Amino acid sequence: MIDVVAFDVGSTLVREDRYWASWADWLGVPRHTLSALVGAVVAQGREDGDAIRLARPGVDVAAERRAWDAAGRREWLEERDLYPDVRPALGALRALGVRVVVAGNQPVRTGELLRGLELPVDAVATSGEWGVAKPDAGFFERVVELGGAPPDRTVYVGDHPAFDIRAARAAGLRAAHVRRGPWGHLWAAGDDAARADWRVSGLGELVEALRDGRG
Repeated sequence: MIDVVAFDVGSTLVREDRYWASWADWLGVPRHTLSALVGAVVAQGREDGDAIRLARPGVDVAAERRAWDAAGRREWLEERDLYPDVRPALGALRALGVRVVVAGNQPVRTGELLRGLELPVDAVATSGEWGVAKPDAGFFERVVELGGAPPDRTVYVGDHPAFDIRAARAAGLRAAHVRRGPWGHLWAAGDDAARADWRVSGLGELVEALRDGRG
């Protein structure tokens, strides 16, 4: 029985198209170029910030983020950044009597922005607020605390096979892999994704799976 469904943020609930397009514009490189570099570093198992360093060799990413903020281009999150299936799926899960929470590797501001969207969820938290990030087991301990159910009755939903699926399973949670975003597509056939209890292409599929059996 699944009592809690916890969701990752980037490429699970939120599309990151505008985020990377904005970075490309800021760096003065074609959007397609930065997008291709993001794909390249993902394929190499590197962090996505390396794409920025490749686009602008020697750049101090943290300093660029501060300059970006100072220029009034702070991180934003709007309704159009959500995947179309997000609100219907979250609402449907709550209608099943499942507690729905959001918890991802995101800064404090993202948590504020997510709460501002008033999603049909019971709680929102980020690694920036907790001071611990995936794939650290401590992150998933906090997920379990946020959900209020035992790990084996909590499912973590994410796109990243290693950070979301492998790490959640290692912490005793159940896991659902959603095949979208660069990580979700590239490594969908890998061993980490295969560890998932559910493998779906959209959140509606997960709702149906839980409606049919609740685990």
